[in-house]
Amino acid sequence: MGYIKHAGRDYEFEDRLLAHLQMVIGQKLKKQECFFLSWQKPHDQGEGRMSIWISPYTTTAFHFSGSKEPELSKVWVRALNALAHTPRGLIAISEEEAERFAKNNPDLI
Repeated sequence: MGYIKHAGRDYEFEDRLLAHLQMVIGQKLKKQECFFLSWQKPHDQGEGRMSIWISPYTTTAFHFSGSKEPELSKVWVRALNALAHTPRGLIAISEEEAERFAKNNPDLI
């Protein structure tokens, strides 16, 4: 498990998901875009939803627990990128959810 370090807090994510989020967040920040990053909290962290405001004006860092760089899925990156351009912002979804999203929304991918 790795972390997004944002505004003095750490938010835990599985390394492979974190690598995909890093790619999409990096693309948006490179364009000076601000957006929400949202995800479902697991049961052991109290459940519920979590959202943080990401902008080029706040420091965001990625800390991976593993030493091997995870392989990126083009479909997953495209699905996350499509979600990032919606009013709800970037929603951290699993690879399986990304594949379903791509199948149901081929015009957005």
